[in-house]
Amino acid sequence: MTKPNLLLPRSWHILLWIVVATAANAQQPPTLLYVDVENGVSYVQDVTDQSTVARSAGPLTAAPPLNFSQWVTLADISAVNDAPAKGVLVLRTQNVRLTPTPTPGMSIGDVVRQAHAQFSWEFLQPDGTPIGSIYCVALSGGIPAPGSPLAAAQGSGVIVGGTGAFLGARGTINAVKSFPTRTTSQGEDPSMRRTNGGGTGRFVLRIIPMFRPEIIVTSSGSAIVHSGDFSPVTTAKPAKAGEILTLFATGLGPTRPGVDPGQPFPATGSQLVNSPVEVLVNGSPVQALYAGGYPGAIDGYQVNFRLPDSTAPGVGAIALRVAWISGAEVKIPVQ
Repeated sequence: MTKPNLLLPRSWHILLWIVVATAANAQQPPTLLYVDVENGVSYVQDVTDQSTVARSAGPLTAAPPLNFSQWVTLADISAVNDAPAKGVLVLRTQNVRLTPTPTPGMSIGDVVRQAHAQFSWEFLQPDGTPIGSIYCVALSGGIPAPGSPLAAAQGSGVIVGGTGAFLGARGTINAVKSFPTRTTSQGEDPSMRRTNGGGTGRFVLRIIPMFRPEIIVTSSGSAIVHSGDFSPVTTAKPAKAGEILTLFATGLGPTRPGVDPGQPFPATGSQLVNSPVEVLVNGSPVQALYAGGYPGAIDGYQVNFRLPDSTAPGVGAIALRVAWISGAEVKIPVQ
């Protein structure tokens, strides 16, 4: 994302918007991330001779014990909410095979669960730019927990934290459909995973983020200005279809090259937002022309965008979506 020559001067009303924000990070519904994975391979810890681990080109046949087997599953993230993405899922599981009606070798219990699982997700933009990580613990298999997303098919897990755009996130995780990985021995060379192939799956992560991308709102209105003369968008001076506008916001997360937590953005140099940034205009996404930290501000950002030519006159709804997490809408007049 290139930076056009639209960075606004550090005028008093812009700094006031950033400092006196009243609607930033208001409580909102959780965000659902539907994450698709591919090339999923489960490596069973079935080798006693450690010198043979990860040596064979494979594919191999696994020889897990009847119960309590340990697995490491690797899979590639291919999409988030049906948009292309990259990244990795590292999944560690230990089978317990819980059921109220066990056969020999299974575990007796009041619930049906397959394994204890630890999920580590790392998300990248399609160009490889890191976005952040999400970490989860779960009991896999069985029915979804009460209150799970309607698309959830199985599993009961929680999000225990995150990094980057997902710093401090909480929530839940479920499988949307079964994840039929290819099972192999840990003697197989994992560098051959994509060559030998694996399974596909879809998960739903319900995220309650620590912060959301919010357009700043004060008693004077929303912090959206005309990029031509930096004057606020008002009823007396409405936005026009096709016009480039600038908004000011909080909660857009890490920047590149970045600043230490709690420190203001420097007066010189670009601080581009690290995550994918979209402006939602009447619910439809518009790619940001520029999104970066505002000089001198702590958690204050500037986003430049073009109002679509098709925007109808009247009242327009504007919101931000960063790393698939949406903020609240604000209204602006459109001529």
